[in-house]
This record gives sequence, structure tokens and C-alpha cells, in this order.
Amino acid sequence: MVLWVILLCTLVSSLLGGLYVLGVFRRRRPNEPPLDKGTIPWLGHLLEFRKDCSEFLKRMQRKHGDVFTVLIGGYYFTFVMDPFCFGSIVKESRSKLDFRTTATQLVVQVFGYKPTEATHSVVHASSTKHLMGDGLSALTQATMENFRKLMLFNLSSGEEKRVWKEENLFHYCYNIVFRAGYLALYGTEPPRGAGNKEKAEEQDRLHSNQLFQEFRKYDRLFPRMAFSLLPPKDKREAEQLKRHFWDMLSVKKAWQKDNISAWISDQDQLLAENGVPEYMRDRFMFMLLWASQGNTGPTAFWLLLYLLKHPEALKAVRNEVDKVSRESGQEVKAGSPPITITRDMLNQTPLLDSALEETLRLVAAPMLVRAVLEDTHLRTSSGTELTLRKGDRLALFPHISVQMNPEIHEEPHKFKYDRFVNPDGTKKDFYRNGKKLKFVNMPWGAGVSTCPGRFFATAEMKLFVFLMLRHYDLELVNEEEEIPAIDISRWGFGTMQPVRDVRFRYRPRF
Repeated sequence: MVLWVILLCTLVSSLLGGLYVLGVFRRRRPNEPPLDKGTIPWLGHLLEFRKDCSEFLKRMQRKHGDVFTVLIGGYYFTFVMDPFCFGSIVKESRSKLDFRTTATQLVVQVFGYKPTEATHSVVHASSTKHLMGDGLSALTQATMENFRKLMLFNLSSGEEKRVWKEENLFHYCYNIVFRAGYLALYGTEPPRGAGNKEKAEEQDRLHSNQLFQEFRKYDRLFPRMAFSLLPPKDKREAEQLKRHFWDMLSVKKAWQKDNISAWISDQDQLLAENGVPEYMRDRFMFMLLWASQGNTGPTAFWLLLYLLKHPEALKAVRNEVDKVSRESGQEVKAGSPPITITRDMLNQTPLLDSALEETLRLVAAPMLVRAVLEDTHLRTSSGTELTLRKGDRLALFPHISVQMNPEIHEEPHKFKYDRFVNPDGTKKDFYRNGKKLKFVNMPWGAGVSTCPGRFFATAEMKLFVFLMLRHYDLELVNEEEEIPAIDISRWGFGTMQPVRDVRFRYRPRF
């Protein structure tokens, strides 16, 4: 009899524990946001969220207002869609709202890298030193040299005549920008190993192109990998690609290169000093590659496509680029060498800046997530005070709440190249209900989790577009080409990608 009682108690305890894990007993407490658990225990709204998280969040916002809590795959996420709350959220201490928890889970799952306590401080210190100020100037110059190596070498040799060439625009932009950034960061082939400078540069072109092809394979798997939704065949391919990149970007091979950036070398040295083993530093190198080059090429694609679809924007930005070139003393004409763009020149392009900012507003869609480590109070713009529950996750999705918000950006679905600039070239302010907003576009995140490489990424994209507009005539093969739809599987992971490519053609301007 006693045995049966023990077994029955054990069974009941297990059942209750299981129901608790499934979320059956979760109830909304006083002052907490509206709670929506969906109809499926534990899964909650996972299937709808994964299908199209943007449309799901719009529906939840219409149903519950600007702040609501939903169950997604065993986790309770409180989404805050009120942009006036963002300031207090990004300023909140890590003891209450911690972004590293979810970030750590993601990099372990996707890159196989296990961050240590030193990792964040190493990345922050190195990025501040080398991706801003004088360090950024040096890296911008290195990137310029690699763009010259990849896309302008025929111009300087006089071999490229004024004939049209056709390419797929997304592939072309992603390929060139990725490779230039990779070579600037991870180094180039030493001439002594290749025999001479020309052969070394040819090897750089060949090697970087091969690396890009493998990177694209991995990039296509990335969204499903992040959600642990890869079928067995794709999972095996992902593991093989990981090992390939761990080898190709390994510390040993990196130190055999010339011109390796101080950003890369310093981080490896600091991690080694903090006791991170070599095999884990190889994985760190792969993580840095995706972090630095996974979004710049796609963004450059959208920017060029929007310019090509809006002739008045293309003309205005090109005129600005030509003016900056002339004022630097560099005329582009038949037989002249390709121009050299400096960081100072990139700082004189308010229209290009605005066009890039507008592109990011339209297509950058990161999900900013914080782990709630203790009960935290949140005051909304209406004055309501809400409580965020310990153990939940707080999430911001700026693409809906600010970037496509018609109360902030008039006609938000339209590309307006000068949206972010005043007629005198200064940056424009934005308001909602008469109150000035601090956050009106958040492609780089915010607060302590702001992308440390945003200045380099911006310079990289501007360099590419500057060179394309200055040296080439550009046009779409089909002038009536529609802007392609976005791949909704990539919501939350940075810049969106198109569901199809677009044909374009280009030829030397002079």
C-alpha cells in the first residue's frame, strides 16, 4: 500500500511538473502586460512566429496594444512596441536585463563558439580601438585597396572597354563587398609565397571567391540553424561547413597572411592571454566573419537597387559623389587610374548617408532580446507602469515599432533617399505625437548591445557604392523590374535578403 502511495505521488508530481513546464499554470499577475499563451502547450505561438514573425507581432499588437507577453517554444517573451520605452530599456543594468544570455546561446549553436567572461570586454576594447577613429581610417584604406583589387583592376590596366556587362545584382554586391571586407580584416596572400605581387593578388581573388561560395551555403542555412529546425541532411552540411571555416580561418593560417588587421590580431592575442584555447579561437574567427560580413553585402544590394529604381535619387547621389571626387583633386576620365576614396571623403556625403540610412530603415530587421534576471518595472508613454517577470525575455522589434511606423515616418513603405537629411545637409529630427524621438532607426541595435563594427560596416558599404557610382554606368536589364519580396525566414537576423535576384548591367563611365 505504501509503495502504491509513493508511486502515485511521484506520478502526480511528474504530471504537475510537466504541466508547469508546458505553461498550463501560467497566469497574468497584477500590473503585468497582457498574456497570450496560444492554444498549444509549451509551443504556444512558435509555429506562427516562425512562419512570419512580423505579421504575427502586428496581429498581437492590434489585439493587445504596445506591450504584451507571448509563449514561444517554452519561453515567455514580452514584446515592447512603444518606442518611448526604448531609452529606459537599453539603459537598464545587466543585473536586471541581460543581452548576453540569449547571445551566448546563439553563438554556441550557430558557430560552435563558447564565449568566456573575457570575450565581451575583448571585443568591445578592440572594436573601440580599431573600428573607430584612426584605426577606422587605416581599415578603410585597406578596404579601399581590396575593392580596387577586386573590381577596378581591369580599369587601371586599360583592358576594360565601354561595353555592358550583365550580372545578378544581389550576387554581385554580396560577393564583392564580402571579399573586400574579408581581405581587409583577415589579411592577404604574401607576395613572397605567390612569387610576385600580381600573382598574389590573383590568388587573393581566387581564394576569396571560393570562400564566399562556401559562406553563402552556410548563410542560407543560418535562420533555420538558429531555431534548431535543420533536417538531418542540412544539419550534416552545416557541421561540415563549420569545420571548413574553422580550418580556413584558423589562427595558424591567419598568422601566415600579410596585412592582417589589428582588429583581428589584437582580439586573438587578448583571447589567448585570457586562456582561450586555440581551437576555440578558430571558432571565434568564424563568428567574427559572419558578424562583420553577413549584412553589408545584402544592404549594398538593396541600396543600389533602390537607387536604380528611383532615377532622381540615383542622379542626386551620383552628383554628390562626383563633386566630392573633384574636390579631392581626382578626376575620372578615360585612361585615368581609379580614384582613392579616403575616410574624409566619406564624411562629405550627406545624401549618400541618408540613402543608406533609408535603405537600412526599410530592410534591416534585427530582434533585440534581453533576459529578465529579476522583476523589473517598465513605464510606458501613456504613464502605465508594468512589471516584467523574472525568468521571461524582453524583446524589441524596431522594424515594426519605429522603422515602418507611419506616425514617425510618413509613407514608410516608400524609399525616400533624402528622408534623413535637411536641405542644409544636417541630420533630420523625428517626432511622434509632437514629442521628439531618440530612436527612429535601429539597424545596429542599441545600448550596450550596439554593434561595435557599425562604423566600419558603414564605411565598407559607402566605399562600394561610391566606387560603383563614380566609375560605372548602371542600369537594370528590365527597367520595369519590381522590387523583389524579402525572405521572411530571416526576420530578426539583421538585413533581410530578397527571394530572387535581379539582373543589372554596368560599364565604365569613361
